Amino acid sequence: MSKRHKTGWRAKFSHGGARALIFGLWLLHWFPTPVLAFFGEVLGRLLWPLLKSRRRIVRTNLRLCFPEKSEAEREQLGREHFVFLVRSLLERCVLWFGSEARVRRLVHVEGDIQLAERTGAPIMWLLPHFVGMDYAAPALTLFQSRPAINIYQRQSNPVLDARLHKSRARFGNARLIERRSGIRPIVRAIQDGAGFVNLPDMDFGRFAEKDAVFVPFFGVQTATLASPARMVQSMKMRVQPMVITMLPRGRGYKVSFQDPPPGFDDPDPVVATAAFNRWLEARIREQPAQYYWVHRRFKTRPPGEPRLY
Repeated sequence: MSKRHKTGWRAKFSHGGARALIFGLWLLHWFPTPVLAFFGEVLGRLLWPLLKSRRRIVRTNLRLCFPEKSEAEREQLGREHFVFLVRSLLERCVLWFGSEARVRRLVHVEGDIQLAERTGAPIMWLLPHFVGMDYAAPALTLFQSRPAINIYQRQSNPVLDARLHKSRARFGNARLIERRSGIRPIVRAIQDGAGFVNLPDMDFGRFAEKDAVFVPFFGVQTATLASPARMVQSMKMRVQPMVITMLPRGRGYKVSFQDPPPGFDDPDPVVATAAFNRWLEARIREQPAQYYWVHRRFKTRPPGEPRLY
């Protein structure tokens, strides 16, 4: 088989796989949410011993962040995390295909969601990577009228990319900007009155080397994006974190709008970024199994330090 034909066959298979995945999620969305939660719990327990590479990442993260816990405690926390992670993936079908009324019933807003509308000031919603974070979008688009800017990563599979794009813009006034478009369209949208949903707690590898500073996170020097702190200072933005909590037995998602992290308004971006990490540590300790531990958060190391994964 020629390389050309082999590539074409793989592309067709990939498209077919994406369509099968989308169809499967469409079928799942007809089930009651408690049933989806049960499926997720069972599948999460089954996948923990099977997904070796992701399990290894979770174990490394938990060992670095919770050295005070025993190995057995961290292992149990990892298993619980897989349950929440798989639940969040299955329950995403409701966001993709469920009615607006059903999504509204699942979103439980806590805190001052009207801050952006009431003040009219440029606003940055800080959204850490808890596994239920996708339910931040309907909270912003269904329960308040300020346009919300979301950054999205284009998927290599065009079928899946189109479906993801459509699902993220289903409700309200969502503005999607592709990551590789850069900062200019984001700045223009903010100047036009939109709020900016910023996800500041990931390691972007080579990109992190340009825009990140090393500050403590659970006692580990961690490459953390400083651009959110710089943008807040340069554009005089209000800051409002959002913490998403998956409720038990498929009862929905609590979307908590919180006060700014103490110290995040410091003009020194390094000091402000360290303040954000301290705030995030405290939020993670409140619900440690729901943080996104499958991400290699400590991938980028200070010069001279060995790799952790």
